[in-house]
Amino acid sequence: MRLLKSQIDQKDGSGFATLLPEELEDMWHAYNLIQPSDRLRARAIRRVTKTSDSGSVASQRITLDLTISVTSSDFDIGSGQLHVAGKVASENEHVKLGSHHTLDLELQRKFTLEKGDGWDSVALELLKEACDTEKRAELWAVVMGEGIANICVITEHQTILRQRVEIPVPRKRKGGLDGHNKAMEKFFSITLSTLLRNLDLGNASAQTDKTVPLLLASPGFIAQSFLSYLKGEATRTTNKPLLALVPSIMVAHSSSPHVHSLSEVLSSPAIRSTLSDTKYARETALMDKFHSLLRQDDGRAWYGPREVERAVDKGAVGRGGGVLLISNALFRAQNIRERKRWVGLVDRVREVEGGEVRVLSSLHESGKRLEGLGNVAAILTFPLEDLDEEEGVTGAQVEEEADMVI
Repeated sequence: MRLLKSQIDQKDGSGFATLLPEELEDMWHAYNLIQPSDRLRARAIRRVTKTSDSGSVASQRITLDLTISVTSSDFDIGSGQLHVAGKVASENEHVKLGSHHTLDLELQRKFTLEKGDGWDSVALELLKEACDTEKRAELWAVVMGEGIANICVITEHQTILRQRVEIPVPRKRKGGLDGHNKAMEKFFSITLSTLLRNLDLGNASAQTDKTVPLLLASPGFIAQSFLSYLKGEATRTTNKPLLALVPSIMVAHSSSPHVHSLSEVLSSPAIRSTLSDTKYARETALMDKFHSLLRQDDGRAWYGPREVERAVDKGAVGRGGGVLLISNALFRAQNIRERKRWVGLVDRVREVEGGEVRVLSSLHESGKRLEGLGNVAAILTFPLEDLDEEEGVTGAQVEEEADMVI
């Protein structure tokens, strides 16, 4: 995401930022940045009807800049399309104030965002991450089986299924191996050509010196066989970018050829040590550590809004190993009071207690694991007991508080 212009007062959070999305990952950042009650200005296409003096009605589509007060947004992960609905907040000759309109944000089309409640610390951090041009794909992965391959890209913020390859492969039969082998060779050929189109190695090597690792995972020996095929094709075609990629390719075992098995693969010690410097791997390791402490039941791991807030109140999520794990889904709350609640918690841990804060993406496996824990958890610097028990708190109150969590 390119920051074209910014006028934000660091004291009260007033001001705006004009941004230009340049790749699909930027649309995910825009989705997280744009909240209900924000003011969004972007180019729009609107149908306008005009009535002439003679009474005839003419209708035409015109392009204009519209400012809306955001009420909701809808993001399609697969296509990267972001639709933002709201009420027109700035009248012009073609559109009445207060009328409803949906802005369709697109790549290479700028937009201006003004936060309705000011740019708080989390919004400023999101803006900084969105405009950090050094952060791109951290890992490419192909999770495969006989006749099926899921080509994924893992970035700092999401796991995206880029393309799925499916080819019918007959079973191995006595005297019928030729049919199976030919089908597998065709499957490998189509998978490799599809992978190369997505990787775009020529442009990648021109843009950055960093080699993005490639992970091949499958049940059995299919991933290893595909690697042998890939190496053979790279040598046969003297494809230099592909030959340069070969040393960074990792092969791992997965229990299934489906995308959900990526979490299991990336949790293995061998893969984790190779990817230890990536944000995704660090967050996966933190979630594993949390679950390990939870199993030990020694009072150093707590989850749920009420329990974590009490731990922070007691100073247990601070310097010396305290970690707050919180899902970015909580910062998309339509209730402004709810959003302020979580922003305040993050600020207290970072600035007052000196602890570490990890905002996990709801589109990563680590974020999905956190979702099952109420979207917020904490690793404490010292054990605390009975955070989930307190006199005067009724079951109805607990249920009401749980309903507030997205």
